[in-house]
Amino acid sequence: MAFVLLSVLIGMVAGLRTMMAPVTVSWGAALGYLNLEGSWLAFLGYRFTPWILSLLALGELLVDKLPSTPSRKVPMQFGARIISGALSGAAIGFAGGSLLAGLLAGAGGAVVGTLGGAAIRARLSKMFRADRPAALIEDAVSILVSVLVIGAVR
Repeated sequence: MAFVLLSVLIGMVAGLRTMMAPVTVSWGAALGYLNLEGSWLAFLGYRFTPWILSLLALGELLVDKLPSTPSRKVPMQFGARIISGALSGAAIGFAGGSLLAGLLAGAGGAVVGTLGGAAIRARLSKMFRADRPAALIEDAVSILVSVLVIGAVR
């Protein structure tokens, strides 16, 4: 059942940063930590997938700091985070023996990460009297949790 907890955690990462979760599982698959062969998720471990997703994740980290970036709670952003969490959770779930449980856990984690992340970031922004420090803390948390999840999968 540890893979369900890891799926929830990677989903929470997706709630914080949409692309961080898929880039994490993609690198995990490419490096051989997640065996996705024989599943529709195998594309995550293809040679160029982690590199492409890394560029998208880097772009997201930069764009998130812009004042024109919409709230993560608007339907398009929220939906993308749930899909990202579900996809990433499914990858961990497949490697752990239950794709469906991982998918559901990842989607649920994304909802928690989206709503919880928004609330915590708002509090941090108020405390710092600026959004950028709060955004950078959120970046660091999403990266740290991603590394811990892949380390645990390994």
